Amino acid sequence: MTETHTSQNEQAGESYSADIYSEDGSIRADFLDRIDAHVQASDVEALADDVSGLHESELGDLIETLESDSRRRFATLLGNRFDFSALTEVDEAVRLDVIDALPNEQIAVALQTLDSDDAVYILEDLEEEDQAEILAQLPFTERIRLRRSLDYPEDSAGRRMQTEFVAVPPYWSVGQTIDYLRDSEDLPHSFAQIFVIDPTFHLVGAIDLDRILRTPRPNKVEEIMHETRHAIPAEMDQEEAAQIFEQYDLLSAAVVDENERLVGILTIDDVVDVIQEEAEEDLKRLGGVGDEELSDTVIETTKSRFLWLLINLGTAVLASAVIGLFDATISEMVALAVLMPIVASMGGNAGTQTMTVAVRALATRDIDIYNASRIIRRELTVGFINGVVFAALIGLVSAVWFSSLSLGGVIAVAMVVNMVCAALAGILIPLLLNRFGADPAIASSVFVTTVTDIVGFFAFLGLAAWWFGI
Repeated sequence: MTETHTSQNEQAGESYSADIYSEDGSIRADFLDRIDAHVQASDVEALADDVSGLHESELGDLIETLESDSRRRFATLLGNRFDFSALTEVDEAVRLDVIDALPNEQIAVALQTLDSDDAVYILEDLEEEDQAEILAQLPFTERIRLRRSLDYPEDSAGRRMQTEFVAVPPYWSVGQTIDYLRDSEDLPHSFAQIFVIDPTFHLVGAIDLDRILRTPRPNKVEEIMHETRHAIPAEMDQEEAAQIFEQYDLLSAAVVDENERLVGILTIDDVVDVIQEEAEEDLKRLGGVGDEELSDTVIETTKSRFLWLLINLGTAVLASAVIGLFDATISEMVALAVLMPIVASMGGNAGTQTMTVAVRALATRDIDIYNASRIIRRELTVGFINGVVFAALIGLVSAVWFSSLSLGGVIAVAMVVNMVCAALAGILIPLLLNRFGADPAIASSVFVTTVTDIVGFFAFLGLAAWWFGI
């Protein structure tokens, strides 16, 4: 079972890369101005000549750099010469902006030039009405394949897979297989494995291309195939699939449905994109910005950040309430107001360090019930050691600054307490959130910051009130 999809650059032969980048990695201003001038003048031939040699990622960078009106006219002017594979390299908002400017008929024609996974990547963000209209214009076989991929959950292996692959029956000889590969015009443009299937399309095994080339022609496929030990269920989350690739150093893997029938393949280039996306997603969630993109509008960006800022406001009020409990103590000793942010800030930074390591370890599954206790002990020890070191430093500075050994001792003890609590919160909060099904990348930072602020203020001000009898 095979199907051929190639990008327009590949159809034209070996593509070349124009020198369109400046030293800082941005699109050169003179190149951008030239493209914009072609767009404004509706000079289609000059525009096509300037972008014909660009790689899809370079074309994607150019599209993202153009203003909205210019990028829409850019795609419209190029018409059927517009390389749709570039839309897989841009932010979702930019992709939808371009697609909205194009007729569904042109999109349907263009999708037939793409690999199935790229076609699904573009289709999945469209409205259902537009999806249906575009799919209706595709050949029956292509329509069924794309619809099947779209039916799988978002961010699943089934959404990421390519439906183009080479499969042969086990009773074929190596010679028959080689002749088929040489004579067939309907092959994927790139593949590293041949899959072996039975008459019902159940996956039986796989053969690497180098093994085919090294084996005498009379040998049967079933004699040289190996079991596909790492077949990936189509319903599996794409992040889990990426971890399988990483663990077993795979270049490609079969994707099977619930009945163990071969439905597609995942390749390393798609998995690299998944790893990058997931890492970026975790980083954004730690910062409370969700799936925000640079191309989002002011309203969209404001809405995405508002909720977490509101939650942070609530936790800040809670920390301020703790300070309010010791207003009399602070009024008697102004030095406490000067020093107390130091304790909370150091605890917050230490907690964030531990939390970041914990969240990433949970995402990559490097932490589990077997090593969790050891990691907790390690973080507590690190927190204690850092607490003692910085306690000695800030205690000495405070004693000299305010000419009070007692004040230096109080802040030193508070520093140790908060650094240990910060380390404990930084590791336990992500573990507990994960245990109860919440996303630790989203919620951990708010809870960790709240703990370190409250503990820091309470420990320092409480010890000061007790020691000085205020």
